[in-house]
Amino acid sequence: MILIIRISGMVDVPEKIENALFRLRLRRKYSAVLIEDSPFNEKLLKKIRNYISYGRVSEKMIEKLVTARGEGINSKKIDVKKVLESLGKKKAEELGIKPFFRLHPPRGGIESKKHVGVGKGVLGHNKKIDELLGRML
Repeated sequence: MILIIRISGMVDVPEKIENALFRLRLRRKYSAVLIEDSPFNEKLLKKIRNYISYGRVSEKMIEKLVTARGEGINSKKIDVKKVLESLGKKKAEELGIKPFFRLHPPRGGIESKKHVGVGKGVLGHNKKIDELLGRML
């Protein structure tokens, strides 16, 4: 699974990119979604990489994310084990959870919003996505 976290805000975002972020349900800063790894999704991620941080996330961090930040639809309690077992097979709505996660700003801050390859930034493909997510939970 790939975790996508919106880092940049909503001001001066081109309309095409804003629509792509809206469809992914990344409507606010520091919101996150989980998607499958596919060629179509890779093209989409390359298009919006200047506004997000994304990468492969470990099973352990997915469990922490669902436990800490998973919200049930109609404020119902969620069964974490059931959600984790069928996360890749069913949609989030079918599992009874909202398809996005609201996160805190990263503890310790973000040194720079530059791209990962350019310096100490977080934008684009981030190999340390688990560390970033851990600071945001």
